[in-house]
Amino acid sequence: MNLVKTLGSRRHKALIALLIERREAIGMTQTQLADRLGEYQSFVARLESGQRRVDVVEFLELAEVLGFDAGKVLGAVRKVM
Repeated sequence: MNLVKTLGSRRHKALIALLIERREAIGMTQTQLADRLGEYQSFVARLESGQRRVDVVEFLELAEVLGFDAGKVLGAVRKVM
């Protein structure tokens, strides 16, 4: 199996869509999320626009802040082809 470029892939887009959906569902702005993560709003904007990858540690922090089960989200993204 060859590794594919992740930025812009279907799975990357699905992950970003799930993160945005969750943030909006709990009524949190990009600025509020950035504050909770100890980052600038531009960090969240780049992440949500697909310009930036989400590493594993960041993903776990996002799960904690946004209140979702990291394993379930990864399972959903894994099914995207």
